[in-house]
Amino acid sequence: MAMSGGKDDGSPMMEMNTTPLIDVMLVLLIMFIITIPVATNSVDIDLPVPNPNPPEQEIDPIQNKVVLTPDDQILWNGETVNEGELLRNLQLTLNIEPQPELQFEPEALASYDKSIRVLNIIKGSGVTAFGFVGNEKYRSFGTGGPANPIGG
Repeated sequence: MAMSGGKDDGSPMMEMNTTPLIDVMLVLLIMFIITIPVATNSVDIDLPVPNPNPPEQEIDPIQNKVVLTPDDQILWNGETVNEGELLRNLQLTLNIEPQPELQFEPEALASYDKSIRVLNIIKGSGVTAFGFVGNEKYRSFGTGGPANPIGG
């Protein structure tokens, strides 16, 4: 409320009451703010789409393990692969710097024929950081005889 602290001498008030004017101006300002279109800037972005077929085998940048099972399955880091997939994975490791270590671990009852085929694939791929692991469980070094391949 507007109040005047002026004289009370009975003369008419000469000041204009600006409260209704300010109220009308605020209402008009709100109406203009509401009616102004929102400025939208659009930027076209091509988002990547999810791959419905994610890669089955993961290539570890540090070390990868190839296991040959007694039923002639080749396992790449625990996942079954065929010879073509094994070669593809080996070639993918060649693109990683430094080259990840490849560990070959044939199980005790794996066939020698399949082991030789896997070794030929590894040699043909050009992998240089290669080694055999788990050999200690197949031979009793103190006695010169074979160890028990099932129970260790």
